[in-house]
Amino acid sequence: MRVLITGASGFLGSRVADALLERGDEVVGLSRSPDRARGVNPAVIWHAWNATGERPPATAVEGVDAVIHLTGEPIDQRWTEDAKQRIRSSRERATKNLIDALSAADPRPRALISQSAVGYYGDRGDAIVDESTPSGTSFDAAVCTAWEAAARAGEDVGMRVAILRTGFPLDARAGLLKQLLPPFRLGLGGPIAGGRQYMPWIHVDDWVALALWTLDGDDRTGTYNATAPNPETNAEFSRTLGRVLDRPAVMPIPKLAMKLRFGSELGEVVTGGQRAIPRRALDGGFGFTYPELEPALRNLLRG
Repeated sequence: MRVLITGASGFLGSRVADALLERGDEVVGLSRSPDRARGVNPAVIWHAWNATGERPPATAVEGVDAVIHLTGEPIDQRWTEDAKQRIRSSRERATKNLIDALSAADPRPRALISQSAVGYYGDRGDAIVDESTPSGTSFDAAVCTAWEAAARAGEDVGMRVAILRTGFPLDARAGLLKQLLPPFRLGLGGPIAGGRQYMPWIHVDDWVALALWTLDGDDRTGTYNATAPNPETNAEFSRTLGRVLDRPAVMPIPKLAMKLRFGSELGEVVTGGQRAIPRRALDGGFGFTYPELEPALRNLLRG
């Protein structure tokens, strides 16, 4: 199979690329800096793409069987008006540009696996959230709604579309867990804003496996929560990470600290959460290697 990955040099994209190459697939990568990306992974066929400013080059989509779409401006920054515009455009406009290129391809790719996020649901407290739960009203929820609508336009040109609403992918080398490790290793970690909010986490290996599972199944369409079956509250996550590191994890972080760091709007979102479960993946027979948090963290932090 020849698979095109947008954001192929990023945290998740690079891991998906490695998994596809390992099983014998051919990988085409889109990156803002293809020369730099080529130095990291020369086995990928790299093309340059300004995601919000243009369609991907026709040579990049030529002969492609499927697309995994992962590009997007980081959302963990202060939500100024300029930042909001970049965040939304990097998802909605970029996806429209991608679909335009795919619709013009001959032959056209058969499938599009597109990233989204559990932020789609907004803050849901302790209510259980699955793929049938409607969208929230926060900025990140509105971005996810627009992002998903842009991806579903692929169905109009005959592609199978599956959307992954991703939670917190855990990896010691990148993302949330990497950021948490320094203070927790110093014994300075603890729950945020009381810790009652749920964290829909997933081991990075399970995320990659789920992405490939949706890629390989011709009947796998629509939205899938890319989260582990057992979300934990922030307080329990903190206790578990402290236990795995053999460090205390009782240093509380007040909501005000989050608002001072990220600004009022994102600070409010950071202290909320979703008790999201991957109902459609489980019903479809996907098997998680790490359904429980403590074994997942021990695997990621072994040695």
